[in-house]
Amino acid sequence: MTHDHFLNPRFPTIWHGGDYNPEQWPESTWDEDMRLMRKAHFHVATIGVFSWAKLEPEEDRYDFSWMDSVIERLGSADRYFILSTPSAAPPAWMSRKYPEILRTGPDRVRRLHGNRVNYSLWSPVYREKTQEIARRLAERYGSHSRLLAWHVSNEFGGEDYGSHSIAAFRRWLREKYGSLDALNAAYWTAFWSHVYSDWEEIDAPGHPYGETAIQGLAVDWQRFTTDSTLDFMLNEASPLREISPGVPVTTNLMGTYPGINYRRFTPHLDFTSWDSYPAFGQVLTDPNCWVTVAFKHDLTRCLSKTRRWMMMECSPSSSNWYKSMALKKPGMHRFEMLQAIAHGADGVQYFQWRQSRGSQEQLHGAVVNHGTTDNGRVFREVQQVGEEIDDTMAGVAGSRVEAEVAVIYDWEAKWSLDAACGPIQGDKKYEPVCVEHYRAFWEAGIPVDVIGLNDDLSQYKLVVAPMAYAIPQGFAERVSRFVEDGGTFVTTYLSGWTDENSLVFEEGFLGPLRKVLGIWSEEIDALDANTQSQIRVSGLSIDGLFEVREFCEQIHLTTAKALGSYQSDFYAGNPALTVNPFGAGKAYYVASRNETAFTGKFLQSLAREAGIERVVEKLPVGVTAQRRVGDGQEWIFLLNATPNPHVVTTKDGAIIELDPWDVAVRSVVTTETHLTAL
Repeated sequence: MTHDHFLNPRFPTIWHGGDYNPEQWPESTWDEDMRLMRKAHFHVATIGVFSWAKLEPEEDRYDFSWMDSVIERLGSADRYFILSTPSAAPPAWMSRKYPEILRTGPDRVRRLHGNRVNYSLWSPVYREKTQEIARRLAERYGSHSRLLAWHVSNEFGGEDYGSHSIAAFRRWLREKYGSLDALNAAYWTAFWSHVYSDWEEIDAPGHPYGETAIQGLAVDWQRFTTDSTLDFMLNEASPLREISPGVPVTTNLMGTYPGINYRRFTPHLDFTSWDSYPAFGQVLTDPNCWVTVAFKHDLTRCLSKTRRWMMMECSPSSSNWYKSMALKKPGMHRFEMLQAIAHGADGVQYFQWRQSRGSQEQLHGAVVNHGTTDNGRVFREVQQVGEEIDDTMAGVAGSRVEAEVAVIYDWEAKWSLDAACGPIQGDKKYEPVCVEHYRAFWEAGIPVDVIGLNDDLSQYKLVVAPMAYAIPQGFAERVSRFVEDGGTFVTTYLSGWTDENSLVFEEGFLGPLRKVLGIWSEEIDALDANTQSQIRVSGLSIDGLFEVREFCEQIHLTTAKALGSYQSDFYAGNPALTVNPFGAGKAYYVASRNETAFTGKFLQSLAREAGIERVVEKLPVGVTAQRRVGDGQEWIFLLNATPNPHVVTTKDGAIIELDPWDVAVRSVVTTETHLTAL
């Protein structure tokens, strides 16, 4: 493998480590930390994330001596480090002297000092200060032989309604549309007499304080927030690029966090990373929880143009900002780390190394917990993972996940769908529906890329685009070429309703997708919670009746063939599932929101028809399989996401027994196969 395959060739293996905050502790603990890190095979420490008050205790007085000492100790202990810029939490002296750096909420009230990510994205003072601290860090440590990556800030997010931001929003709109006439046309402002006659009349939208009736404005505000955050990050990262151009730059994303379109960020990152906390809203013992995590892993991987990524944070035990602090049961932490590696991660890390004695996250899980050193269950499990990574995973780093299937998840499609005043109010469940379609392949052990509406489709055999509500220019043309060339395309109800400005296409729903799908859409019925319906499917290997909930779209055939029909209401007998042969491929349309059993059987049947290979032919429920491929070698991961033991038979007849939350890896070199029981 070439150096380009690794996160950083200085340490060309799987990175095992996490956030280290020595400034919270007396120096007397640092040598003990080094001893414990060596024992835990904890090779990479991320430092400086929330260290600004320690690095610059007062304006223009910098103190790097403590960080020098920490870095010297890490090097002496044969550890590496990732160095963060500290902009996520400005020091109190700065907020007091320059209150304009603080964020303004949607109520147009400036926030007080505290918390984190509480800064104005467009404050000239804060941009100057964040760039200066980044420059000083780069000048001092940018050429250090143990520096593996720059970690820019921490978990960017949130909107800023301050005067600097509103002025920047108007500039952003002027640059995008060029004229008020173009903006008014895109926003359909003639409705309710909302026509703008001056740029200064435009303000940020948002209930209950701002305009709520213009969908295009709402989506543009989220695009602007994305671009503002990106511009802030690039300002902060510029001295890092200038002074240490050979050191990769990343920032920790948050999976499917809805407020930022991460695809705008990733061209500017050398590899992607994200913070995984799977129990947020889900139950750790439920396999559905780990399906969602896998989806976000594959999304993060595919955000990177190089497909290089790492899991920057996870908790080895529990998280104190959950509604309840559910512990990871024995084996579950190990499953979580190896699951990330199975989906292409070349780094797995924790928040944090040593549990804080006080403040917000004093009860958040850590490697070294209150009252323990190396004598706790969590430490021993972290140590076990570190040993396994060192003993068996060195060759995995730099290998890749190859997928013949893509599921589309697109932030701007979600924003447009959420902004729509119908067919139901509020959440239309875009993300859960995308995950449900992904789950069909996860259950079958079929690797998946999670891509966006603007991404290339040509490398796949099967592309699934659930609820692609607002489609950008060029998407329909790329779908048509993909299908003409032999690809299989699937989309669903509420797809192709509007353009990128949330305007319904002049020709109606589905717009430019009508030809490739061979149908047109007339209307949609939103079912209440007490209404039950069914579709009957025939002509596929999944013949039968399936339950319908929430949405029944009324479509009409032009060149497509019906494979399923509604069984009740005034549209009984009308098509609910269609296929349209188009060139050398096929385009399918699912007009109703159906039970999970339908989605799994339907998509798995299409995968078989498309000749898509499964990693393992037959898997128990809750067990999946992933594959990573390197130069002349591949690694097959068998992952049991359930609290029950299971047995898997591989394609070559090997019988693998999996304990609850267990993982086994088969490495294959040319014709030689051997099992590594991790």
